[in-house]
Amino acid sequence: MAVKIDLSSVSAIGSIVQFHRKQAGLTRIGLADIAGVGKTVIYDIERGKETIRINTLLKILNALNVSISLDGPLMKHYEAENHAES
Repeated sequence: MAVKIDLSSVSAIGSIVQFHRKQAGLTRIGLADIAGVGKTVIYDIERGKETIRINTLLKILNALNVSISLDGPLMKHYEAENHAES
């Protein structure tokens, strides 16, 4: 299942991270250790902080086996162009 996130629902990312962390039986410190980030950033994300570095978020999502997909009206054109350049 996909969850659409826009600027008005950034806090949904924090809820998703918290849900997956708890389902995995991890503390914030445990997740931080696995992801290689500080424990404070886990707290910040779960509370909806909007100024998290994307690579930090990706480390945390990767540790939880959660992925992000990018979609837009021009993605088919982008993918076609990218394959043509390969």
